[in-house]
Amino acid sequence: MPQGQKSKHHTREKRHQSRGDSQSHRRVQAPVAMEECPTSSSPVLEGNTQSLSSTESTNTSQESWGAPSTTITSSGISGTRSDEGKNSQDEEHLRFSDVLPSTESSYTDILTMKVGLLEQFLLYKYKMKQPIMKEDMLKIIGQNYKNQYPEILKRTSERIEVVFAVDLKEIDSTSHSYDLISKVKLPNNGRVRAGRGLPKTGLLMTVLGVIFVKGNCAAEEDIWKFLGMMRVFAGRKHFIYGEPRKLITKDLVRLKYLEYRQVPNSEPPRYEFLWGPKAQAEISKMKVLEFLAKVSDTVPSAFSSRYEEALRDEEARARAKPTASGNYRGTSSSFSHPY
Repeated sequence: MPQGQKSKHHTREKRHQSRGDSQSHRRVQAPVAMEECPTSSSPVLEGNTQSLSSTESTNTSQESWGAPSTTITSSGISGTRSDEGKNSQDEEHLRFSDVLPSTESSYTDILTMKVGLLEQFLLYKYKMKQPIMKEDMLKIIGQNYKNQYPEILKRTSERIEVVFAVDLKEIDSTSHSYDLISKVKLPNNGRVRAGRGLPKTGLLMTVLGVIFVKGNCAAEEDIWKFLGMMRVFAGRKHFIYGEPRKLITKDLVRLKYLEYRQVPNSEPPRYEFLWGPKAQAEISKMKVLEFLAKVSDTVPSAFSSRYEEALRDEEARARAKPTASGNYRGTSSSFSHPY
């Protein structure tokens, strides 16, 4: 083969290998100082549940805000960098090009990448207890996508809400500062324990949802079966939840959001979960159903066996205390959505 053709052939092989490596990188989760994020997929919830999370390792995407190399996202999409095998010119083009994408598909891909970048940034700020500023979010998105900022922010907020059960709220309209607010009044804004960390609210809402769908009382084995589908296992430390068994059988029980009791006359002893008194007081069944519907990419009425009960619960709360359902948000009325 002539030298020129051999060089071109070699170049094509390298590009093909790079693309293959890149696709493999997206499929395989990187074990970087953490375990997998939750992935929800279960017939228990009577719906088609979407994949929620995975972990990726990257340095490039976080240099702008000084975050560590470990990345936290709520989806399996690598939204932080171009494929590893691509050359630096391709990566530069994806991130900073002044030329708009020529096809709808490439435009959607770039927006997805921007959503992933912003999602990492928001979760990092939450974890470090640092304020979230609009100007910083715009820098993450990039000047060329400033007009798409509302759409990107909305999609990012929805993805974080589905996994972590926290809402992005504007806390100061003058300085345009924001925070991720736990949907439930757990200590330390959803972290449960003192110090920095990620919210535990999503796990609580999930467990409450399984309990509700199971008829307001769920066997412990059913809880762990469902959590196992989210890659959350008893006795196995999780990078968000710590040791999950301690969290749901001790911490959340101590806080009275869950009740954990032995099944009467069971031998060997078996245990079951119920809503705790604080969950009953602060969280309506309809709000839990709405959360499950978002996770399952459906509507609350799709849970036909529990929807009517949730409606009755909502009406009873309205009669007893008109503002009771507002407790679920755990936020002040002064907060507003940023998009």
